[in-house]
Amino acid sequence: MTLSTCRKPHLAEKIVMHGGLAGCGKTLFSPIISALDRVELPTYSYEIEHYCSLYFLQKLSLQSASTLIRMQTDLKLYNTMMGREVNFRPTDLSSVQMFHSPTQYFERLFQPGDETIPDVINKNNPILNLIIHNVLFISDPIWNALGSRCIYIEVIRHPLYMVRQQHLNMQKLIDDVRDFIIYYVRGEKSYPYWVKGWENLFDQSSNIERPIHYIDQMTQRVEKAKKVLREKYKANILTIPFEQFVLDPEPWVEKIASAIGSKITENTRNVMLQQKVPREKIAQGLDLQVYRRCGWVPPKEGASEREELMIRRKDVELDSSVSVLKVLDRLCDNYEKKHWKPKD
Repeated sequence: MTLSTCRKPHLAEKIVMHGGLAGCGKTLFSPIISALDRVELPTYSYEIEHYCSLYFLQKLSLQSASTLIRMQTDLKLYNTMMGREVNFRPTDLSSVQMFHSPTQYFERLFQPGDETIPDVINKNNPILNLIIHNVLFISDPIWNALGSRCIYIEVIRHPLYMVRQQHLNMQKLIDDVRDFIIYYVRGEKSYPYWVKGWENLFDQSSNIERPIHYIDQMTQRVEKAKKVLREKYKANILTIPFEQFVLDPEPWVEKIASAIGSKITENTRNVMLQQKVPREKIAQGLDLQVYRRCGWVPPKEGASEREELMIRRKDVELDSSVSVLKVLDRLCDNYEKKHWKPKD
């Protein structure tokens, strides 16, 4: 007799996940979303990424992955509500000190916990807030597990604004001990889970070409997945172009609040100002060390939006083949037709 896994009750009534490709700007959204009414401090959920990755690699069944996700979201909320596994490292973007009301989390350390927490959750109706990397194309277990309880905010961005960070990731993280994602073995080589299906192209490409193929592969897979997920699970996926958001955030913040059953507060407005939104120019982000480490540079004085993009394209031209540059140009043209085109 085959046993099936399950977790029938749940604590987390509403879960908002936000993510996208590396360099998409998801860390801008984290503090703004957490400043909406009843939304908790953002936390990373590598566990859920691993469950989805193992399902994608056919090493975990849909049922088992779904059970683990139900368990993990409840554990995340349970521990967060009493101060366990909460990030108190001051310089981290996801730390309590970066939260709009940090005293809330310090107070929880000294309040009753354990068996009192389910009642606290029922009373306060908190919204679990998870930062998640690029798993939308393999997210069947998430929707099978959570259904309408989950809202996924997909952050997308112009390819030329993502290539730098992804190039750095390819150089510094692939096969590095700090790369905490699932790898698989094919022949005598190991690959990140997201390479499955295009290993030969990955092997033949330089470090600057791989991000371009990665964006191309993931964009195609995500678009196909979204159609299936919406039909199969009625998945609540809100796609937000980064450029539209930073130039005119108000309608998007209202959409997010409505989707998760929350509301905009004074804290939301204050955090938006801290994050420099709205902006007059896309590249006018926060000058933080972590962003510079990921490839961010201040906008060039007097440069137009188009000129900023061309500066980034020239970085790629030096070490890319003509065929790969054509892929990049196609990605850029498609993005500009659908989402945001800078004024020349």
